[in-house]
Amino acid sequence: MTRFHAACVQLCTSDEAAENIAAASALIREAAAQGATFIATPENTALMAADAGAKLEKSFAEAEDPALPVFSALAAELGVTLLVGSLAIKIGEHKTANRSFLIDPTGAITARYDKIHLFDVDLPNGEAYRESDTVAGGDVAVTAESPGGRIGLSVCYDVRFPQLYRALAEQGAFAFTVPAAFTETTGKAHWEVLLRARAIENGAYVIAPAQGGTHVGGRRTFGHSMIISPWGEVLAEAGTEPCVILADIDPQQSLGARAQIPSLRHGRRFTVKSDTTLAELRQSGDSFPSEG
Repeated sequence: MTRFHAACVQLCTSDEAAENIAAASALIREAAAQGATFIATPENTALMAADAGAKLEKSFAEAEDPALPVFSALAAELGVTLLVGSLAIKIGEHKTANRSFLIDPTGAITARYDKIHLFDVDLPNGEAYRESDTVAGGDVAVTAESPGGRIGLSVCYDVRFPQLYRALAEQGAFAFTVPAAFTETTGKAHWEVLLRARAIENGAYVIAPAQGGTHVGGRRTFGHSMIISPWGEVLAEAGTEPCVILADIDPQQSLGARAQIPSLRHGRRFTVKSDTTLAELRQSGDSFPSEG
């Protein structure tokens, strides 16, 4: 478990894959020039289309995707581990997978993760999202080896489901990747607190590259890519424009946080009693743990 420099590449992706690949590649090079050996890009790195139908039309099967060969070659050229936050990978006539790729310093893809939790919502401001209309959710949590040890992969909306991160931590992940394209509305309200909560709950680093700005069709994303320590400290944070942020990652810090607050060892299975008042439970002799 060795120390390394991690970078988040923040993008404002358009609906033109070639220009997005070029923009991401330039910032990946910038991150490597600043000493990063682990570089992560956001969700939808190569394509942010105006709507789900347009995105499906412009997506490719993995073997034909134009972004993957470029990013694999770039990782090998720079000698870095590259987390391509996600690409829309066509898996059928009507569906894509929202797939994250981990590429090692030889250019080989060492892990794939399909986003499990899909974002279907109607927001108060009138925005509506139906990711499940054209995206097939994954069903497998994924950990993989990084320069400093085992990491857990996730994508965007997954961050609202703490049970996923606990499972990844229990499989030995000392850090989580959370590439995202959070909306401006939900980002302002919840982005930082959710990321810090996932870090604190599990004594893990969180590396969260994000989309930021206004995209085709008027969609606005929040930006504010972050790298967070196992103690919940924000080590680096972007604004709203495309950029690179960096932070030093020391896996031993994760071990230290987990030693100070050993919640991974203290989890217990329990049953839930419904339709029972607190007073009735107390009379039954059940105990109530105090907050720790």
